[in-house]
Amino acid sequence: MWAEGSIKVQNSIFHYWVKHYEEPSEDYGIDGGRISKLMLKRDGKITYSYYRGLDIAPTDKATETTLAILMKEYN
Repeated sequence: MWAEGSIKVQNSIFHYWVKHYEEPSEDYGIDGGRISKLMLKRDGKITYSYYRGLDIAPTDKATETTLAILMKEYN
């Protein structure tokens, strides 16, 4: 299932797209969890990308915080 939205963390607004499943995946999920795809953008620039594997690591602390919030909700 896909989820899309925006979240404000510190002084940044991130737009996100998450593909998550009912069951975790050891092969494709983030940390073996339910999220198989996740992208974060701020001001039109990708700050994190996971597509069945890490593509772009978090670029800063605000991105790490946003990722932690989404992991708690969807993973």
